[in-house]
Amino acid sequence: MPVGSEGENEVAVQEPVPQAPAQTKPIQTNLIQSSPIHTNQRSRKWIVGVATFAVVVGALTFGIQPRVKARTTLQRETAQMALPTVAVIHPERGAQAEEIVLPANVQAFISAPIYARTNGYLKNWYVDIGAHVKQGQLLAEIETPEVDQQLQQARADLATAQANLHLSEITSNRYQDLLKTNSVSQQDTDNAVGALAANKATVQASQANVSRLQQLQSFEKIYAPFTGVITTRKTDIGDLIDAGASGGSKTDLFDIAQPDKLRVYVNVPEAYSQAAKPGLTADLTLAEFPGRRFQGRLVRTAEAIDLASRTLLVEIDVVNPTGVLLTGSYAEVHLKLPAGASSFVVPVNALLFRKEGLRLAVVKDGKAQLTPVTPGHDFGDHIEIVGGLEGNESIIVNPPDSILSGQAVRVSESAAGDAL
Repeated sequence: MPVGSEGENEVAVQEPVPQAPAQTKPIQTNLIQSSPIHTNQRSRKWIVGVATFAVVVGALTFGIQPRVKARTTLQRETAQMALPTVAVIHPERGAQAEEIVLPANVQAFISAPIYARTNGYLKNWYVDIGAHVKQGQLLAEIETPEVDQQLQQARADLATAQANLHLSEITSNRYQDLLKTNSVSQQDTDNAVGALAANKATVQASQANVSRLQQLQSFEKIYAPFTGVITTRKTDIGDLIDAGASGGSKTDLFDIAQPDKLRVYVNVPEAYSQAAKPGLTADLTLAEFPGRRFQGRLVRTAEAIDLASRTLLVEIDVVNPTGVLLTGSYAEVHLKLPAGASSFVVPVNALLFRKEGLRLAVVKDGKAQLTPVTPGHDFGDHIEIVGGLEGNESIIVNPPDSILSGQAVRVSESAAGDAL
């Protein structure tokens, strides 16, 4: 019994031994998986992963975005810097009454060369260059022995003709008285009357010849034709004087000019021809009188454009009572012309010379536009534009020769300020 009990006990003890582990292990595993501790761990891992991903995405986002922005900015600045930088100005409106300066020649109001009217030799001269003479004043004498001899002979011929006329007159009267008593024939009476008429004609011819030679003899004395100044003396005592009657060249004895009033001739450009009307005032400036102006008045125009120079010749009269202005001087005429159509003034360095004509580069909506213009008067560093501008344009100063219409440009404010 004890043995049996012992055996039974062994059996009872040994049967649950192999089964106990098999029954307890799954129970323990199930308890571990379903425990709150493991659930919290998994949640923390998921949160950490999400946070890590967010951190990585944020780092990438905040690291790449500035670079993309910087690259975009660099590209934009590079494109902007690639545009040509230009300086612009606005055209200035021209004055309502403008003054143009033109070169001119000063001439005496009256000037003339004095020639000889008879042949001979210069006997004497009484005035030299710079002499102020009065009208009718004796200037020189010419010795003409041939004319004197011819005049003496003509006077003798006149005396002979007058004697023949006197005789024929007596004969004619006598024959006419005798014809009343039929003492002479009618034929003899007619011959006597005809001889009287012929002798009268001979006397008249002789008188005309004497008058002609007397006139030639009077040309031995040279007189001033008007009051003025002797500007040239071209002969001297003993020179052969030729009047040019025989086909030779005339001898110019003196040149005389009247300087108390001057004529100034100016060639006005065609663009101002309509504004240059008689009555306008004009001032003369000369290099020998710095800072001084001499007033004149436009008195007449040629009323025709010269084909060679495309200018209008005008005459300006200047009063010169003291003779301070010398004839033949070079002067600049400041002609005050009323402005016609609206005009503008721009610097000459803004002009573009193209084969199509004169152009100005104008900035419009950030692009350059080549505008055709019509030039007026050139003032040196500035030029007048009489057509093609409205006054509100932004004109490029010193434009590059390669600039084209529609080309994008960048306006530099500082450069524009420097240009002004």
